[in-house]
Amino acid sequence: MHPTFEFDPERRFRGRGRGHNGPDDGGHAGPGHRGHGGHGHGDPEHGGRGPRGGRGFGGRGGWQQANLPPADDAAAWLIARLPDDWFVGEPTVTVDREEILVVGELPAPEGDGGDAAAEGRIGRFREDTREARVRIAGEAEARYGRKVAWGAAIGDTRVLFTHLAVPVMTRLRHDERRVLDTLVDAGVARSRSDALQWCVRLVGEHTDDWLQNLREAMAEVDKLRGEGPNLDKS
Repeated sequence: MHPTFEFDPERRFRGRGRGHNGPDDGGHAGPGHRGHGGHGHGDPEHGGRGPRGGRGFGGRGGWQQANLPPADDAAAWLIARLPDDWFVGEPTVTVDREEILVVGELPAPEGDGGDAAAEGRIGRFREDTREARVRIAGEAEARYGRKVAWGAAIGDTRVLFTHLAVPVMTRLRHDERRVLDTLVDAGVARSRSDALQWCVRLVGEHTDDWLQNLREAMAEVDKLRGEGPNLDKS
């Protein structure tokens, strides 16, 4: 089953954020958004302002945001920081340049309520833990310079709460545009943007092992670079 993404149309045009999805976000969402401003000021579940520092290819590995604190230990820190009774086992923590996503498994509700019962249990967890999650998100943002997004799952039902949808600009040639237009014309996607997102998800699903190996190789290069001689003559 595909993940469930929450969207509240009543709050679509509030704030100056860039593509937060979810009823608690303080920024824009939806297909018409162009990504103005920062990461959604005042978003309660994200814990305030977004990452600081401009983009660039300097720093570790030549691919991370400039002046962005390393987050190699973010998963260990968050797992130790979260209350022990929130999730069944350890949550999954993933990190990118803008965001840290924490998704944990909840105990299944009794009876055979199906997806509705699972979504109800997840909704209750979201409301009951909101204040604590805001506090933890604020601590993590101060430590790692990234927003913290949350989600919960019960079996195949997975719901992401407030999270970022970051616009990515690209240039495509004629044959590449035809791929996207074919997906739109066939009804697989609603727009070129939606089609491109679909392609990225498909690649991620079918090359997961290769991408993981690539990330590990990049981390090893960063580690070796950090252990090298200091050539700063200042």
